[in-house]
Amino acid sequence: MEISQQFIKAIENGDIQTVQSLIEPLQLASEPEFQYEIANMLVQAGYLKEGQQVLEHLQFLFPEEAQLKIDRAQVLMEINEEDEALLLLTSIEEHADEYPQALLSLADYYQMQGYYEVAEQKINQALALLPEEPLLIFAKAELLLETGKYLESVRLYENLKGQMDEIAGIRLSERLAEAYSAGAAFEDAIPYYEESLSDHVTPDLLFGLAYAAFQAGRYEMSVRKLNEVKTLDPDYFSAYLLLAQAYSMVEDNQQAYDAILEGLRRDEYDKELYLFAGKLALKLGRTTEAEQHLRQAITLDPEYMEATITLVAYLHAAEKDEEVIELVELISHNQDDWSALYPFAADAYAKEENFQCAYEFYSLAYTDHKEDPVFMEKYAYFLLQEGKREEALEISKQLAVLQPNEERWQEVIESLS
Repeated sequence: MEISQQFIKAIENGDIQTVQSLIEPLQLASEPEFQYEIANMLVQAGYLKEGQQVLEHLQFLFPEEAQLKIDRAQVLMEINEEDEALLLLTSIEEHADEYPQALLSLADYYQMQGYYEVAEQKINQALALLPEEPLLIFAKAELLLETGKYLESVRLYENLKGQMDEIAGIRLSERLAEAYSAGAAFEDAIPYYEESLSDHVTPDLLFGLAYAAFQAGRYEMSVRKLNEVKTLDPDYFSAYLLLAQAYSMVEDNQQAYDAILEGLRRDEYDKELYLFAGKLALKLGRTTEAEQHLRQAITLDPEYMEATITLVAYLHAAEKDEEVIELVELISHNQDDWSALYPFAADAYAKEENFQCAYEFYSLAYTDHKEDPVFMEKYAYFLLQEGKREEALEISKQLAVLQPNEERWQEVIESLS
């Protein structure tokens, strides 16, 4: 068997040892054109170092060949040899036909490194030379999408879509759907998702359409598409929370709760599912289950503020003051981020006749809740009951401003004055 046939067979069979042993004989016995084909086969098969070895030999034979420099630079970047890759790309002269391609490769590199402005400069340089080249226009649209310039990216994608449906293996309808969604133009994204799904159906596309429909207020469509996602991929975990939220928006809380429970059977470590399950259970009057769900969410993440506040609010409404205090004591009241808990804690301590702690939490809560008339009323009455007349007078004056139609606060102010 000829060396070339042996080489191709070794690549197809994944026989890396044979591939490596045949590289040198191949370089000696075959034409450069065939070596170039083999290099591309190696790179596509994932044998990057071996492909780079063949390209390096070809570059030695043809040191001024710009395309070889570009191909080799792209492989070098893949194997983290960026410095040598940049030297190759910057050595390509501006008058070379391959110069725009070299600029595009440089743009790819800078984009991967997060130097977006430099990447855009390189693409713009290439576009100045080839303003109608679709690949360059597409590269700029991709960069704009990644950097959050959604309207600009949409304009470029739309221009390309007028000429073709697909470029570089990517359907433009999918990119437009993604760009419109990313820019919060959800209604505009929907037809592009539908067009993409008419070509091929994937869980990601279905979920993208469902999310866009939800954000656009088309909840029934969102429900239908999310159920299709579940059918296609029951382990598509993100679908369950959004499905429950969509059911909730059409006021079908039982279906929403069933969807959340199904999601929890699939993923028992998702704190957001437990939180929403707790909220739904409260709506359905299933308080025992609600408390269990919320406590599970907090167990998974003791700093999960929304779950903690939801549980404390429920316990407070249920007059379970000891449990409110127990929860609050687990959290440092010196953290400003937890100030939403302080009014509950103050009220619970007051009901438990622990007035010193109640006073402490009322004082802590005041800064963030002084514009809340409900809190301020409770604070004022607490201070009055505790005989703290000067502080009660100050709070009453503020209440008179917050509630100008409430004559009682003027009466309190006069009596305290």
